[in-house]
Amino acid sequence: MGRLWFFLTFGLVGLVILLSLGIWQVQRLTWKNDILGEIATQIDADPVPLAAALDPEFRRYAPVVLSGQFGPDHIRMLASRKSIGAVYRIIRPFEMDTGRRVLIDTGWQLQSRDVVNVASDPVTLTGNLDAPQETDGFTPVPDIDANIWFARDVPAMAAALGTDPVLVVLRDAPETDLGVTPWPVDTAGVSNNHLQYAITWFSLAVIWAGMTIYFLWRTRRSPAPKG
Repeated sequence: MGRLWFFLTFGLVGLVILLSLGIWQVQRLTWKNDILGEIATQIDADPVPLAAALDPEFRRYAPVVLSGQFGPDHIRMLASRKSIGAVYRIIRPFEMDTGRRVLIDTGWQLQSRDVVNVASDPVTLTGNLDAPQETDGFTPVPDIDANIWFARDVPAMAAALGTDPVLVVLRDAPETDLGVTPWPVDTAGVSNNHLQYAITWFSLAVIWAGMTIYFLWRTRRSPAPKG
């Protein structure tokens, strides 16, 4: 009888823990979906002047409009597009009418294409502020000679192109030919794995319950030791 109670108690405690973890992930899923909804609403809002999106504090994903002209330099960042493969993101410096210089993520192009020389004509752009967190201890250092970067490291790119550490991702293609396809900000890059985590914990709970029932059944069928 002692073994029976041990397996029952051990099994129930484990089951409660696994179910609690699954329920917690469901709650986290609801929380994350609310955040994603807020981000999507903000991304699609009417654009405001860049200064308004930066003051009094940086508003990530805020839609902005800015006027000025592109500088002659650019950065190629190695990236990947689904069903296409490896591509380059093209990051350019942009000098606003106010004199402020910022980074513009203009979009992507095939690796086989040459980067277009953009005219220095005045242009008005619409995009979204972003602060991508793409670098970690495993990110290769940029190949400066070949002008190939492996992540959007905004401070480092700003230093290389002589701009403020502010990145605007184009929403629409401007009238100026940039030779790229816009890669606008969306919620796809925001991780949301809570559903998979919840399924994992609930699956483990089912397995745990089955194992507990099996051990209880085996324990009851085992003959009592002769004394």
